[in-house]
Amino acid sequence: MKSTWEKIFEYASMPVHGTMSRKLRKGVSLQINEGKEYENAVIFLGDQFVRITETDPKKTMMNTYYDWAGISSIRTLSPGE
Repeated sequence: MKSTWEKIFEYASMPVHGTMSRKLRKGVSLQINEGKEYENAVIFLGDQFVRITETDPKKTMMNTYYDWAGISSIRTLSPGE
């Protein structure tokens, strides 16, 4: 399933210039395993894990890590037409 999850992450995001990270596309949010909804997050797709970085209103950087094998669902949310 890893290759399928990678394609979904790639669809929902775009490369961050000069890095191997990806930023969620404008208006798109992401939910992994029916958990927290991520908006304005940066995603790093590692070989063995996915890291999602977000900044809270107090400018605190928060990293959440997912094991590829532990991902059972990914939901993308975006405005309807």
